[in-house]
Amino acid sequence: MNLRKANTAPLSFIEKVGYGLGDMASNFYMGFFGIFLLYYYTDVWGISPAAAATMFLVTKIIDAVSDPAMGLLADRTETRWGKYRPYLLWMAVPYAALGYLLFLGPDLSETGKIIFAYVSYSLVMLGYTAINVPYSALLAVISPVAKERIKATQFRFVFASLGTLIVGATTKPLVDWLGGGNELLGFRLTIILFAILTVALFWITFATTKERITPKKHDSSAKEDMAVLLKNISWIVLAIAGILVVIGLISRISSAAFYVKYYIAFGEDKVLWWMDRTTLLITLGFVGQLFGALLTPTFLKIVDKRQLMIFMNILHATLLAGSYFIPPDHYWFIVLFYATGIFCFGVIITLLFAMYTDCAEYGEWKSGKNSAGLTVSASMFSLKTGSAFGSAIPGFILAAFGFVANEIQTSESIQGIRLMFSFVPAIFFFAAGLLMVFYKLDGNTVKKMERALLKRRSKEPSI
Repeated sequence: MNLRKANTAPLSFIEKVGYGLGDMASNFYMGFFGIFLLYYYTDVWGISPAAAATMFLVTKIIDAVSDPAMGLLADRTETRWGKYRPYLLWMAVPYAALGYLLFLGPDLSETGKIIFAYVSYSLVMLGYTAINVPYSALLAVISPVAKERIKATQFRFVFASLGTLIVGATTKPLVDWLGGGNELLGFRLTIILFAILTVALFWITFATTKERITPKKHDSSAKEDMAVLLKNISWIVLAIAGILVVIGLISRISSAAFYVKYYIAFGEDKVLWWMDRTTLLITLGFVGQLFGALLTPTFLKIVDKRQLMIFMNILHATLLAGSYFIPPDHYWFIVLFYATGIFCFGVIITLLFAMYTDCAEYGEWKSGKNSAGLTVSASMFSLKTGSAFGSAIPGFILAAFGFVANEIQTSESIQGIRLMFSFVPAIFFFAAGLLMVFYKLDGNTVKKMERALLKRRSKEPSI
């Protein structure tokens, strides 16, 4: 029986790009939903803000079960392609089809629309779970070296940022062009383009990546795996912080269309190439996120992950609160504060997923069991829960402040729009920054884990 030698060679450029394209595929949908779904429901398809907000929250009950269940299933999957990669091949087409269903927009009664929204949104989130829990878990087994995983994470969020950048820069123009003035048709046709791209990119990720860590056959029970996970304090802190930062981001970006349309109120004149003020604001924000992801490794040469997470969350909260005081005719100051804040998020989200894999390694170090799928299922739960709450909170604020779609707004409803664009997301980023004080896995601990696991894996027999 041969002993296994850990493959510690650096990841190739092609593999890092291939891995990154998987999150571009994810963000062609999740970015689309985060930016435009609340607007689509209220201003295009005609659901009330309160009904849409309630739907976002109620459907999270399904996710509370599906995310850890998918993690447990992926950890126990055994194929010639590995544990996690096969799901990129199997689930890409179903996930893409369910995203199209979300924007089908059938002509139903208001009750019928709400039921359709519940069903279609729940299904697409299940599809997201089935493909993205394995995708995130793949990061934990793509290399046994923490620095290589950080590089893969950087590529992941560079391409994630590019995905949301493309969505932000092209969706509104595509909706106008393809719909010919009919926004409902425009959204339906635009999502088809992103569906095709999503499938192609997930398949490229499958073809270009490799699982280098091959854990022993999983023989522990789901109850035992959960018990190990719940003893990991850093994982609990990170999961909660992840939910908070995604709530903050989505409440911010899902407010942008309302903020520009009703508070800045410059109309839809083009200000740069094909972009009106809404499109340009969203686009420059995601340019900021792209640079945040690119510069994260440079920042990590100065401070460790935990310190950088705390700083960037507090800075983002400060920028969000400050944006409340910018008058509506100072558009470029609004853009500056918005883009700088999303730059901070680019750093935060890159760190978040690298830290999830650190938590997965910590669990294996302490228990001897690799449960990467279950551990990183928290990342999917935080993204989807944060996305749901982040979309729901603006919906409830719009309803509470008397918002009426496609009408001239009262001073009260304008105040609600300003709050949901500034102080409300600021609260969540500030809370996440404070929470990270309790995260335990510093740089020295991560290096110690890596050395111990490399030694342990080299002594395990090949399978």
